[in-house]
Amino acid sequence: MPTTSFEHKVPSARRRVLAPPIPPEGEGGFTQTWYPICLSADVPEGKIVGRDFLDGRVIVFRGPDGAARVLSAYCPHLGADLSVGDLDDGTVRCAFHHWRFDVAGTCVGTGCGDTPPPRAKLFTFPVQERYGIVWAFNGEAPIFELPDFPFPDDGLAIRTLELDEIFPVDPWTFCANTPDVQHIKALHGISFENGDPDPDEFTWTDHSFRYALEGRLPSGDPIAYDLGITGTNIFYQSGSVNGRWFGFIMPFGIPYPGAMTSFMILAARGGDGDDTEAFLDSVQALEEAIVADDRPVLHTIHFRPGTTTASDKALNRFLQYVRDFPRAHPSAEFIN
Repeated sequence: MPTTSFEHKVPSARRRVLAPPIPPEGEGGFTQTWYPICLSADVPEGKIVGRDFLDGRVIVFRGPDGAARVLSAYCPHLGADLSVGDLDDGTVRCAFHHWRFDVAGTCVGTGCGDTPPPRAKLFTFPVQERYGIVWAFNGEAPIFELPDFPFPDDGLAIRTLELDEIFPVDPWTFCANTPDVQHIKALHGISFENGDPDPDEFTWTDHSFRYALEGRLPSGDPIAYDLGITGTNIFYQSGSVNGRWFGFIMPFGIPYPGAMTSFMILAARGGDGDDTEAFLDSVQALEEAIVADDRPVLHTIHFRPGTTTASDKALNRFLQYVRDFPRAHPSAEFIN
């Protein structure tokens, strides 16, 4: 009999069997972690800085005590962007109608003299200022601290910079490179002295992981690193190249869903002579070269956990860690 319908059957050998997906940032909230907002140097006293963040906008400024603050950017009166306002007697003053807000986000005055409505408030993010960066935590209160180098901050030469580039990926996508052993060897040409790292020997917490790596760069220079991820967006590295210690933290921000900003924090201890800055130049070039390797992949990848192999054991565990990481968006009704 003639066939009245057609069912296309894909041979089993051609079927894709994929691991559970990871929801994009913004779906079910955003990862609860510390995000870099801007460089400390970008926020002198007396200035209000506006930045896109998560799915909205925030302002950064210094209160009367000099401490950095991060608040939602839109005035609750009619939605003017407070970054085009000014600072007036320790308060943020809206350019549109001169409503004023204190460092806690409470409206303390209106330009016309009306009593401020009790609900006229801004969202106030938990803030840290460290390593030359103003950080904001996505949540009502932090649930973990920023990673520490093994030496006091005030005993280190620290260089911090913000990359101009915006990558079209979520931060965890870039951070997945850290436990991706295949990628470390294939793309970056790094060799391991003691075999592939075993994720069962990693130090895992509910908000981070670390592991040790001993090997050589493609140049043959020996490296010994303690590296890992804090949150789902902060790469951490502490160790040595050619026997000299340096620290490196690369945190990633979310200016809007599906995008990622990047910062670099480089640290060194003073050595013999006056070569600390030259040494920082060399490790900056090293880390920038690694990012350059990753750049074309990150600009084109359609990341989806898929058909992995035994070498992906650490990567698979990290991806589950990301799936399990808490998400929230308490500022949603304020910042957008």
